Amino acid sequence: MLAPETNNSGGETALSCPTMSAAMYDGIVLGSGHNSLVLQAYLCRAGMKVICLERNDAVGGGLRTEQWPIGSGFRHNTHSFYHRALTSQPWYADLELQRHGASYVEPELNVAMLLPNGGVLEWWTEFERTVASFARVSQRDAEALRRWRQAFVPVVRDILVPEAQAPPLPSEQRRRKLQETAAGRLLLQTSALSPREFVLREFTNPAVQAGLLFFNGLREVDLRAPGFGHHIPALLASDGKAQMCLGGSARLADALVAAIEEAGGQVRTSVDLARIVVERGADGRERAVGVETTDGERLEARQFVVSGLNPQQTFLELIAAEHLPVAWRAAAAAFRYNLLAPLFGLYLNLDEPPRYSAAEAYPEIDNAFMVILGLDSVQDFDEMVRAHEQGRIPPTVMWGSCPTKFDPTQAPGGAHTAFMWEKVPYRLHGSADNWDGEAEAHGRRMLTQWRSYAPNLEGAVRQSLLRPAHDIPKLLPNMRDADLLVGSLGDGQVGADRPFPGAGHYRGHLHGLYLCGSCCHPSGNITGLPGYNAAQVVLADLGLNPLTMPQSSP
Repeated sequence: MLAPETNNSGGETALSCPTMSAAMYDGIVLGSGHNSLVLQAYLCRAGMKVICLERNDAVGGGLRTEQWPIGSGFRHNTHSFYHRALTSQPWYADLELQRHGASYVEPELNVAMLLPNGGVLEWWTEFERTVASFARVSQRDAEALRRWRQAFVPVVRDILVPEAQAPPLPSEQRRRKLQETAAGRLLLQTSALSPREFVLREFTNPAVQAGLLFFNGLREVDLRAPGFGHHIPALLASDGKAQMCLGGSARLADALVAAIEEAGGQVRTSVDLARIVVERGADGRERAVGVETTDGERLEARQFVVSGLNPQQTFLELIAAEHLPVAWRAAAAAFRYNLLAPLFGLYLNLDEPPRYSAAEAYPEIDNAFMVILGLDSVQDFDEMVRAHEQGRIPPTVMWGSCPTKFDPTQAPGGAHTAFMWEKVPYRLHGSADNWDGEAEAHGRRMLTQWRSYAPNLEGAVRQSLLRPAHDIPKLLPNMRDADLLVGSLGDGQVGADRPFPGAGHYRGHLHGLYLCGSCCHPSGNITGLPGYNAAQVVLADLGLNPLTMPQSSP
C-alpha cells in the first residue's frame, strides 16, 4: 500500500495516549468517513465534547489524496473524486467548509461520452447545451430530455431533495403522502419502472440510451431493478453537476476536521476498536456507554456512541451477541452489498494531458471534466452484468478525468495526472485473490483502449499506478466486497428500511447507540446526508437545538 498524503491526518493522534485510564466524553464517533465527521462537527458546535476514533492513519474514509511516488508532487484521488453538487448540501455552508479550506470547481462541460463512431454526447452545466448535443444524435431524444426535465423539476425540488435531507418516513406513510400531489404521483409511477425500462421506453437512440443509463444509474443501482426508474429524470432535473475539490478530495476531510477542532472536538487516528461497551442502567435498559480498544484503553461516553461503520462491523463484530435480539443480528448479517460497485483504478503521471482524437471535430472535448469511453449501447450493460455475476472481466467501459486540467496543484511543474475507473467483479473467477495475478495485464488493457481514443498517451506516460478492486476493503473494511457505496439500494434497503427494517431512524437498538454511515438513508456517495440526518436525530433525542433540519415530508 502507498503512504497517503499527510494533509488528511487527524487532529489528535493515537501517539498522544500515554495512559489506559478511562477518558470521559459526551459522545464517541466510530470511523472517520465524511458522514461521521459531518455529524461530529454539528454535535461539537452544539457544545458537546465528542471524539472520533479512526483505525487508519488518515481520516476521511474514501476522501483520500495520495502522493505517488512519495515526494514526487503527483497526487491521485484513489477512492472518491466526483462530488455531485456538494456545495449545495446544507452542511457545506453550515460548517463553513470553504473557510476551512474545501473549495470546489464545477467544469462547464461536465461529462463527455466518446462514441466509437467518433461522435460525442455532452452533458453541460447549462442544460440547453446538453439538449443541443443530444439533438446532434437524435432530435426526438433531445425533446424527451427537455420534457422529462421540466416534468421532474418540482419532483426534485419539493420531494426528493427534502426527503434526502431528513430522516425517512415509513414507506407506507410516504406512499400515502405522495399520492396526494401530482408530482408525488408522477414520482410513484416513474419509480415503478427499472432504469433500463424507463430509458428503453422514453429514448430511441442506442448511444443516448447507454449514456443515460451510465451517467444516471449504473453507479448507484442495478439498472434492471424496479423501483428506481425515477433516478434518470431526477438527475436530468437537478441543477448540480459533478464537482472536484481543489487540492484533492482529502481537502474536504481536512476542512471537516478543522471545523471539528475549532468547535472543541478531537479526531484520533490509528485506533483499533475491540468492542462497544454495553451496561444496564438504573432504568433497567441496556445502553452503549463507551468503547474499548485492542490496546485495552477504555473511553466512556456520557450520552451516545455513533457508528459510521457498516452493520456487520457495528452489530456483529463490536457488540456481544447477548446485548442484541437474534432478529436484529440476523438482519445485520443479511445486509447486502452492490454487485456492480467495485472499481479497478488506473492512475497516470503524465508529461501532458490526454488529447482525444474526437477533439478534431469537437474541440471542447479536451476540456471535458469526466470522459466516458467504450460504451455504445444498452447491450453493453447486459454483458457487464453477466460478467459480474459470473466473476469474469467484462468488456472495458471506463470513465475518468485529468484533474490537473482544472487544478494544476495536483502535479509538479506543468506535468499532469489522469485516471480511468472501470467496474469489475470483486471475486474474479470466484476469489478476490485472483486479482493479484491479473491486475497488471488488465491495467495494460485499459491503457491500450485509452490510447485508442487519446493517441498522445503513447509517449506521455511517466508512471502508472494500479488499484485493483480487492485492495479497497483492505484499506477501508466498511466497504465490504469493495462496495464503495456501503450497501445495495436493492433488496428493499432503501428509505426507512435502510440498512434494514427497525434501524432506518439512525438508532441502533441499544439506548445511546446511533448509526450515521453510508449504510443509512439516503445511501453512499459523498453527500454527507446520512451524517447530517443522524446529527439531527441525536440532537433531538438530547433535547438540543436540531439546527436547520428540514421537515421529512414530500
